[in-house]
Amino acid sequence: MGKTLVDTIAEAMLEKKGQDVVALDLSKIGTAISDHFVVCNADSTTNVSAIADKIEEHVIETLGRKVVRSQGRENGFWVILDYGEVVVHIFLTQYRSFYRLEDLWADADRKEYRDE
Repeated sequence: MGKTLVDTIAEAMLEKKGQDVVALDLSKIGTAISDHFVVCNADSTTNVSAIADKIEEHVIETLGRKVVRSQGRENGFWVILDYGEVVVHIFLTQYRSFYRLEDLWADADRKEYRDE
């Protein structure tokens, strides 16, 4: 079996120094808008944008898939990449702390990714 979209996204996040990379499996939660969220943060808007660019590039290279839509690139505080069944959230660090997205989905299965 090849790499999953979630793993491919997480790999790209780590490669560009995304912090606290977490995947939430929302597939068992009936009200969720997608099956998975992949979340990370970075300390600068430049890094947030670089992570978003790397994810798009890496997913195309690895899986041949393009992002369906994206939001937030104009300010770099919180970039969202929508791949349909997977939605990516890249936060500026203080925004991730403020919005506490993972707390809203606390009952979701959670997988943490680390740089080896």
